[in-house]
Amino acid sequence: MAAPRPTSPQRPAELPPTAWAVLGLLSFPGERTGYELKKWADASLRHFYWSPAISQIYAELRRLEALGYATSRRSGPDEPRTKRSYAITAEGRAALVGWAGGAEDAGPAVLKHPLLLRVWLGHLAAPDHLRALVSEHIAHTRGELKEVRDALARAEGETAWTHPLIALRWSGRRLEAEIGLAEAMLADLTEMATPAPAGCAETDPSAPPGQRAEDSPTHG
Repeated sequence: MAAPRPTSPQRPAELPPTAWAVLGLLSFPGERTGYELKKWADASLRHFYWSPAISQIYAELRRLEALGYATSRRSGPDEPRTKRSYAITAEGRAALVGWAGGAEDAGPAVLKHPLLLRVWLGHLAAPDHLRALVSEHIAHTRGELKEVRDALARAEGETAWTHPLIALRWSGRRLEAEIGLAEAMLADLTEMATPAPAGCAETDPSAPPGQRAEDSPTHG
């Protein structure tokens, strides 16, 4: 049974994106446990948004249930282990439809690339180590690309997955581009490590092109 509704429920527009993502996972047919939602987030959301921690998923499920957007039921005594399954309610689906079709700007994409931060500080790292980090990143990204392609193969032909398929195809193209960009960056780092021909003027390798070593890289 659903938990009692609060006297002053939070307006849908004030819900964090993670809450809408969890409610979105519940919008597909069937009931799911928090653990199953986490596995599904790892197999889908992670490739284009992010995968919340299991603690975050359960926190959002409690919030959604308190708002009347989700219901839960405990497994029966015949189950070997007691578990709680969640499902979206009609009110929750209506709220999700309103949020997904909202007129407000979805906001800019946010890029946080830890490897690029390391490369940006490459003048403080050993060249071989930096190239090794990029090579590891390429190998890891190829593994992620395989996961996306496997997910695509499993989802092909499933009517309920029409739009998730589009998101997964985008994820595959992004990972392919990421591999190409990383390979180009590895080539740049290799070229930087190549000794300059005799007679060339020496420059500070830590200074960007056209910038003197004593100059600040940014204004201010």
